[in-house]
Amino acid sequence: MQRLTGPVQHYAWGSPTLIPELLGTEPDGRPHAELWLGAHPSAPARLESEGLDERVARDPAVVGTASVERFGGRLPYLLKLLAAAEPLSLQAHPTREQAERGWAREEAEGPARDAPERNYKDDWPKPEMIVALTEFDALCGFADPARTAGLWRELEVEALDPLVDALGTPDGLRAVLLDLLDDERWRGVAGLVTEAAGRRADEEGPVGDLCRTAIEIARFYPGDPGVLVALLMNRVRLQPGEALFLGAGNLHAYLSGLGVEVMANSDNVLRGGLTPKHVDVAELGAVLDFSPITPQPVPLVDEGEGRFRFDTPAPEFTLWRLDCSDTPTTVPASTSGRIVLATSGRVQLQSGATAITLHRGQAAFLPAGETVSAHGGGTAFVAGPGVR
Repeated sequence: MQRLTGPVQHYAWGSPTLIPELLGTEPDGRPHAELWLGAHPSAPARLESEGLDERVARDPAVVGTASVERFGGRLPYLLKLLAAAEPLSLQAHPTREQAERGWAREEAEGPARDAPERNYKDDWPKPEMIVALTEFDALCGFADPARTAGLWRELEVEALDPLVDALGTPDGLRAVLLDLLDDERWRGVAGLVTEAAGRRADEEGPVGDLCRTAIEIARFYPGDPGVLVALLMNRVRLQPGEALFLGAGNLHAYLSGLGVEVMANSDNVLRGGLTPKHVDVAELGAVLDFSPITPQPVPLVDEGEGRFRFDTPAPEFTLWRLDCSDTPTTVPASTSGRIVLATSGRVQLQSGATAITLHRGQAAFLPAGETVSAHGGGTAFVAGPGVR
C-alpha cells in the first residue's frame, strides 16, 4: 500500500472553503469543486513515485482478477470529494449499451474527441453515488407529473398553462421537457415563474418548497428554462451519512454541500440545462428515463467490526464506510485494488510491518492481494470494484 494524492478541480460551481477545510489547507479564494482520487487519464491521482494510471497500466493485477476479467486492465471506478456552492448542470448518463453505440457513432462520424459538442468521451456508463458529509441538497429524477401539474397550476402563471395541460397527457413529461429545452420562448416564462415564486416563497408545504427551489436556482441561472426543468424533478436533502445512487437515465443535479462521490471511471455526461455547455436535446431525450420516482437513501449493510457497505447495483464500484476504533478491523475486498479516504479523525492502516496514518482528507491505494487492517479514532471510506 502507498499514500495517494489527488488533483483538485477548480470548477466555477465549487465551494471555496469546504474542501480546503477538510484537507487542512488555507482557502485561496478559488472554488475547490472536486478532489479526484483515481486513474482517470484527464486527472490521475499520484502514488509516491508514479501516477496511479501508470501503475495500473504497468501492472493491471493491482486492480484484481475479477475486475480485469470484467473490465480489462483499468481501474473501473473514480472516488472524489465534491463540494458544491452553486447548482451543477442538469445531467444524465447513458447505459453501457448506449455509451458503446454513441461512442462508436461519434468515432465514425465526428465530432472530434475534444469538440465541445461531443456527447460521448468514452464507451462507458457512469452510474454514481454521493454520500453526504454535510447536509447535501440535490435534484434527483422526475416527480409525479400529475402532482407537478397541480403545483404549477397554483402558481397562477398563465403562460405555464400549455405545459400544465401537457403534463396530464400520456408521454406528457417527455414532451414538456423536450419543449422546454428546444424553444427559446420559455426563457421569458422562467422569469415569470421566478417572480410568482417570490410571492409565495414564505409558505409552508409543497408550493412553498417548489417556490424556494425556483428562486434558489434562478439566482444563478436567471431566465434559464432549466429552472422549469428543475421544477419537474424531486428535491432531495441528504443528512450526513446518507447516500443517493444515480443510475443510467436519471436526470439529476447537485445543488449544495460536501460529499464523497464514487462513480464508474467515465466522462460521459448529457446535459439538460443550467449550463453554458452543449445541450443535445435529441440525445438527452433518447437516454433519459422519464419514469417518475421517489428517491430513497441507499441501504447501508452492517458487515460488522465497524464496516458498513452501501448497497448499490453498480458493477463498476462498491463503497464502504469504516468507523475505526482502537480494535483493528479488516479493510474489505482484499482481492481488489482499493482506495481509502479518511474524512475525520485519524485512521491507521497496517499491512505486515508497513503502517500508514491517514488524517482527514488523506488517502492511500491498497493493491489487490494485500490484506490491510485499520484502527484509530476516525472515519474512512473505501472504494473498490463492484466485482471481486
